[in-house]
Amino acid sequence: MLFQHPGHNGLVAAAYLQRFGVNTAVFERRHVIGGAAVTEEIIPGFKFSRASYLLSLLRPQIFSELELKKHGLRLHLRNPYSFTPMLEEGAGGKVPRSLLLGTNMAENQKQIAQFSRKDAQAFPKYEAFMDRLALAIDPLLDSAPVDLEAFQRGSLLQRLKSLSTLKPLWQAGCILGAQLPLYYQVLTASAAKVLDQWFESEPLKATLATDAVIGAMTNPYIPGSGYVLLHHVMGSLEGIRGAWGYVQGGMGALSDAIASSATAHGVSIFTEKTVAKVQVSSGGRVQGVVLQDGSEVRSKVVLSNASPQITFLKLTPQEWLPEEFVERIAQLDTQSPVTKINVAVNRLPDFLAAPNTPRGQPLPHHQCSIHLNCEDTLLVHRAFEDALDGLPSKRPLIELCIPSSLDPTLAPPGCHVVSLFTQYTPYTLAGGKAWDEQQRNAYADRVFDCIEAYAPGFKGSVVGRDILTPPDLERVFGLPGGNVFHCAMSLDQLYFARPVPLHSGYRSPLRGLYLCGSGAHPGGGVMGAAGRNAAHVVFRDLRSM
Repeated sequence: MLFQHPGHNGLVAAAYLQRFGVNTAVFERRHVIGGAAVTEEIIPGFKFSRASYLLSLLRPQIFSELELKKHGLRLHLRNPYSFTPMLEEGAGGKVPRSLLLGTNMAENQKQIAQFSRKDAQAFPKYEAFMDRLALAIDPLLDSAPVDLEAFQRGSLLQRLKSLSTLKPLWQAGCILGAQLPLYYQVLTASAAKVLDQWFESEPLKATLATDAVIGAMTNPYIPGSGYVLLHHVMGSLEGIRGAWGYVQGGMGALSDAIASSATAHGVSIFTEKTVAKVQVSSGGRVQGVVLQDGSEVRSKVVLSNASPQITFLKLTPQEWLPEEFVERIAQLDTQSPVTKINVAVNRLPDFLAAPNTPRGQPLPHHQCSIHLNCEDTLLVHRAFEDALDGLPSKRPLIELCIPSSLDPTLAPPGCHVVSLFTQYTPYTLAGGKAWDEQQRNAYADRVFDCIEAYAPGFKGSVVGRDILTPPDLERVFGLPGGNVFHCAMSLDQLYFARPVPLHSGYRSPLRGLYLCGSGAHPGGGVMGAAGRNAAHVVFRDLRSM
């Protein structure tokens, strides 16, 4: 059984458990399944991936084992994938420079050479270095972390079983070999330090650094941001490592494909059914859930795709949880800098650095993640510092995507949907003020002014917009603090310690209650690994009952 926002991880867990022969029911609070991976028609005729908006990290095993292609999943791979236009005033009428990166290394080197020939030569080596680290991390994503509690306090049989969980760590060490100290630095250092060792040109460093801060209340100069950099380059699509793409029909089509795979094997999915609490027997074991309408649903196990905070602080009777565990969950870092703005436009943005064709047809750069206010890592740092003072960034970091450039089913002919993933915006404004409609619109206007500087005419093309500040992301999608990862992807909240130390293996202190969402190992992003891993742990536990 799964409850409360069974996003893609919850749906994945349900699909696997049903395939293992476990009767599974899914309860979704909203009218639409998928958690943050949903498609919603907020403005008539325009379909938005309202929260998550890109696919890369979905584990390839899930794609094949759940037969997602058979269940309707269609992908549009992006190449090129990254576009960073410059603001170069006083260029004497010349077209401003830009940095366009894709899968063709020779073309990438030509683009980088505009800013630094040395960096152009270093870039293939950097890519190979990061690829090797991603390859080493790979085995760790597809299994539960080492069960330290069983290793320390379990029976002899439990200790022997826990030894098998060391295999992914051993595999990772073998891949990295003698270079392990160098890779350790990537995981613990700041992204700026890592990138400074490879490159000298700011546009390249700032573009790469966006992957280190995206969705995180951090900046490139903070130690540990190097891991987040890695987290965003370790995916693959259709066998192409590092590829990113759009889901045809929006991200909700991914959730629909997983749900279709699940229901084809017998999973029951219920929408607009909110779980009010977890039921516990007098013997201290889960026996089901109570819905908000008073209905009781009995089950030997309950899997929660909700955040650790909602699961353990709101839905689980506190008397059944150790006090120290509750305190650790309450202290999780959930800060989020993200305001997501979904925009309907009646024509493509026309960038000064890459002018549109007379007919306004999509060009290669329109399919990219377009990075604005990203010419220099110091710009990113200053945007972060604004938010520390309780102020939305004066020059926000903006990742602009136009999925309709590859998927015309999302918008009326000639029109487009634009996704703006922006930061930094604090959850609470200076002086303890909450976001109101005026504050939301003022920030969105600031973002649009920034885009206008790179693409004059953008503001005049806007048909409608949907603004989701951190409190809005929390309210609509159940993301604590608006955090897209449920809790920060910092080193103290990863692997052994996700969500808290000694409870990183999907099991909770309450027997029969499991965590399977982004707050569990290996963390956030539309990956599905937490759902798949949790399903295997639950199935093993059910067999041993």
